[in-house]
Amino acid sequence: MKITIVGCGNMGLIYARSFLKYNIVSKQDLLLVEKNETRKEELKKLNIGHVVVPDSELISQSDVIILSVKPQDFTELTADLKKVLNKETILLSIMAGINISFLQQKLQHQKTVRAMPNSPVEIGMGITAYSLSKDVSFNEAHKIENLLATTGRTLYMEDENLLDAVTALSGSGPAYFFYFVQQLIEAGKKMGMDEATAALLVKQTMLGSFHLINNAGKPLDELIKAVASKGGTTEAALSTFAKHHVNIHLQEGLLNAEKRAKELALTASKV
Repeated sequence: MKITIVGCGNMGLIYARSFLKYNIVSKQDLLLVEKNETRKEELKKLNIGHVVVPDSELISQSDVIILSVKPQDFTELTADLKKVLNKETILLSIMAGINISFLQQKLQHQKTVRAMPNSPVEIGMGITAYSLSKDVSFNEAHKIENLLATTGRTLYMEDENLLDAVTALSGSGPAYFFYFVQQLIEAGKKMGMDEATAALLVKQTMLGSFHLINNAGKPLDELIKAVASKGGTTEAALSTFAKHHVNIHLQEGLLNAEKRAKELALTASKV
């Protein structure tokens, strides 16, 4: 298989290394697209693929092209990419908010996949939701799923419109958990613990709670009630959360994240 990655920032390089790790592609068949001269030299030193410019003829030989640039930077690449796109190549976009029809229109290319990974893909424990254009065959879809599965679990979404919600929920989701863990650690410090002790307690509690959710076979309400005895310490904390409408604010935050994903698509369409 020959793969091209356009946009070799953090996520692009995660995919490059993952594909090499699982022998999906060889270094000579992996193209890293970069226009900036300084960045090109940095990528060459990594020695994980062949570094080329956006209008390189070598791109036309690719089985899959992964678009891993910022949504606002996509349009300026279209002129170069259109010159070298092979109609049989599968285009896989991981750009937030950019929908399949927009990609097809801007690049005049039909075989298109839109995906939304999250940051745990870096350690092979992410989840990537994806949608396909009708022009992608069953065998081609299987090929894409194999690529995405090198970084964790995958989830096919028949309704592409839900990918903006996926962006808000799981794409941005790790940051919410990091934030909550950070606040728990800070609370531990205010109660007199050193940071290392608070961090150990919080991280192991989070890890154990995750496995309990997965394995206990009980709804979340029941798990919460099992910890929050009447008049106890947990109830005191949960009552405070309820008083300040933490649940409403959390959900409002995610809805704003989804709104921003849609705004990114609108901004890109006007460029």
